[in-house]
Amino acid sequence: MDSSASKEVLGTLNKETFVSLLSKLIGESKYVQNNPPELIPEENRVAKHVLDTLLPYSTTTGGGPLIVNHVSYVQGRGNVIVEYPGTVPGNIVSFVGCHMDVVTANPDDWDFDPFSLSIDGDKLRGRGTTDCLGHVALVTELMRQLGETKPKLKSTVVAVFIANEENSSILGVGVDALVKDGLLNKLKQGPLFWIDTADKQPCIGTGGMIPWKLQATGKLFHSGLAHKAINPLELAMEALKEIQLRFYRDFPPHPKEQVYGFATPSTMKPTQWTYPGGGLNQIPAECTISGDVSWNYFYLSGSFSTQDVVKKLQEYVEDINANIEKLDSRGPVSKYVLPDENLRGRLQISFDEAPMSGVACNLDSRGFHVLCKATKDVVGHVKPYSITGSLPLIRELQDEGFDVQTSGYGLMATYHARNEYCLLTDMCQGYEVFVSIISQLEDD
Repeated sequence: MDSSASKEVLGTLNKETFVSLLSKLIGESKYVQNNPPELIPEENRVAKHVLDTLLPYSTTTGGGPLIVNHVSYVQGRGNVIVEYPGTVPGNIVSFVGCHMDVVTANPDDWDFDPFSLSIDGDKLRGRGTTDCLGHVALVTELMRQLGETKPKLKSTVVAVFIANEENSSILGVGVDALVKDGLLNKLKQGPLFWIDTADKQPCIGTGGMIPWKLQATGKLFHSGLAHKAINPLELAMEALKEIQLRFYRDFPPHPKEQVYGFATPSTMKPTQWTYPGGGLNQIPAECTISGDVSWNYFYLSGSFSTQDVVKKLQEYVEDINANIEKLDSRGPVSKYVLPDENLRGRLQISFDEAPMSGVACNLDSRGFHVLCKATKDVVGHVKPYSITGSLPLIRELQDEGFDVQTSGYGLMATYHARNEYCLLTDMCQGYEVFVSIISQLEDD
């Protein structure tokens, strides 16, 4: 089937059935909040509605063309793989990443019920409308239309609805297990579109993150006799300043960051501060500054790994410890060494949480080019962008050999936010982008 014919058959989004399905999904959002150990999502509640929509067109129960598999690794937390077979072996396009869990929502903070769909003009409101139940409904509707109209396509179209994206550090539940079991291997034969970003444009890069903790140890003493103390707060502040200066010297902005449209270069900064407590007139014995390295330089340059960054930060700290007398101090009695007592302040940096790697999508791939053309044709313009947030599941797919491109049709401004909503018109355009992608691949 040529591209114009496939577009005509697949048509436009059926707004009535889409909104009806989305209403059912948002009605389950209370039960798929992912915030363990308090809230463990039951993704099968969402999967049931997907299956109810698609099984009437399946090979097993409806006599239709769709091959539908419900794959669970944890009870109640399934994944759904749906395949519409094409006529040419090896021609495959896939839409992956639509996840069936959501972040938490406190109804007391919202202006409307987060756990039921409400409609305000073009706005579809509720937890998950943008991230990511709106996309679950959208891709389900695409597969339903394929099953109903049965167009003769060269390309096999696959949709994968996943569990546990909002807490991907817990392994063996979602897409990581599907990849490990080889259930997605065939998707390496064509472009894979991860549908879980926003604003209707290709998202071509994401940041990585390395969490860190810097502990400073000094000597506790009365603040009125500061010359007898080693103030760990001052030590930590001055040391962090020196570490940051060295970090930005060694990892300056990379030219590709402009190509990929990152809002900021790689950063190394504090986000939290803790100390043991005590009276206001007491200099504590220790304190800890926590923060993260948000980075995109390293994987774009191809010269650095997360291990390289960790090693460099450790070297900074070791050098400061060895030369702590040279570190800037604060005022005439501020010091980090008490020679008469044979005491030295000390720093220790640790990395207790696993780092997350960023993604740089392949801008030379067929998948990127068809996504850009589809976006320009449907939305009216194309402006790829990158985010400094992390999407670790995408990088893992990329490392396994998948040609991953990403896009999404919710609103970045409402991602993980109170009063979340998406726009029906944006979702309609998302459907047209999917149809355009499929149609362009038919011309290959």
